[in-house]
Amino acid sequence: MENHYYPCITRRGFLKGTGMASLVLFIGGIPFLVSACGDQKETIRLGLSTPSTGAAAEKGQVLEHGNKDAIRYINEEKGGVAGYEVELVWMDNGYNASSMVNNVNKFMDSKCLTFGCSSSAMMTAAMTVANQNGFTGLAVYGAPVIYRPPQHIYGQMPDYGDDFVVFAQYYKDNLWNGQGKPTVAMHLLNNSTGYGAHDGAKAKAAEMGFEILEPVFEHTASTTSETTSLNSIRALNPDILYIASTPKPSSVIIKNARELGMTGGDMVIACGHAGMTKALVDLAGADVCEGVYGLFPTVNWDDEAPGMAKVKEYCQKYHSSDYGNMDYIASWCQSLIMAKAAELAVGAVGYETLARGGADAWKAYEDYGIKALDNYDVEGLQGPVSYTPGDNRMSKSLRVFQVQNGNINPVTDWIEAPVIEYEKFDWFGKK
Repeated sequence: MENHYYPCITRRGFLKGTGMASLVLFIGGIPFLVSACGDQKETIRLGLSTPSTGAAAEKGQVLEHGNKDAIRYINEEKGGVAGYEVELVWMDNGYNASSMVNNVNKFMDSKCLTFGCSSSAMMTAAMTVANQNGFTGLAVYGAPVIYRPPQHIYGQMPDYGDDFVVFAQYYKDNLWNGQGKPTVAMHLLNNSTGYGAHDGAKAKAAEMGFEILEPVFEHTASTTSETTSLNSIRALNPDILYIASTPKPSSVIIKNARELGMTGGDMVIACGHAGMTKALVDLAGADVCEGVYGLFPTVNWDDEAPGMAKVKEYCQKYHSSDYGNMDYIASWCQSLIMAKAAELAVGAVGYETLARGGADAWKAYEDYGIKALDNYDVEGLQGPVSYTPGDNRMSKSLRVFQVQNGNINPVTDWIEAPVIEYEKFDWFGKK
């Protein structure tokens, strides 16, 4: 499914279009807005793809809504990008790798300036064709494999390896009171969401004084029971059960762990930030999730961030069922970052260079947009965004959260995750 989304008309678009009727033409299946006089409407095209159907739809639909509402906000209240209306070219990927690759090719053909997607799994599928063409991509949720070594793919926030490293240090400093090394059983989604966390563990666990138990367990996004794997984990008697997955399978694992009597004792359950959202609590139940720890790289809904009032306003107006879900905030931030980089690029090279699309436009966006981001505060909704040579994570800041009385509450201030040069490990990128 492909949508071209025009939330409003900016002042520049209004002035150019005054007195001229608009027509929508479909050329090769791609809609272009043109005036009756034949002038194509001046817009900045951004491509975005979310898993709004398929195995991760509980996340994808919320992420889609956050992206679209943020673009509406940018156009309606911020004047678009340097006075040009943002045209969002949105496509569902169904959490399917081949669909995501097709989407990227369509984004390039549609003269999109850049593209974004929600998940590390979909960006893993997209990154080869994007890197080959110098087409810059921004992933909301990242794994080390998508940008180590650095090329043209960027992570909006810290990655799943960073999750593990930050939580391990928090556990060691605040929760551990045993002898020897804390032991960790890992239960991983069988794609980059899970493997990214394992990469962080392999790179840093021994140095930090942790033992990663073998075997490492995997599950699919469609799993309905993990009782067998959890019985094996129970026999290992870990100090930490670390889950790196999306909300639905994470909820299955946590519910099964409770049914087996593994919760309520000394074992701590922690989730990476792909799963630590309101959807997890809704799916598993507040009582089942009580006490579960997790990581997340944005503010929560109760924080007094400068941009939170607009997030709440648009969410309540257009997608009220998403209220309280931090995935909505994360994708809202993604749209703000992509638009800010486009604004910087317009200021540096002008609209015409970018509007033509193709390699020159993509390079200009990366060099004068993404790489020019310097302490952009994203309206206080996540950690500040800066490009650092050699580190394609645009923000490095995470917080540890815990489910308390059904709410996902922060238990730490912001913690900066260090850069890890994974490509220097001979095991990196190998299953």
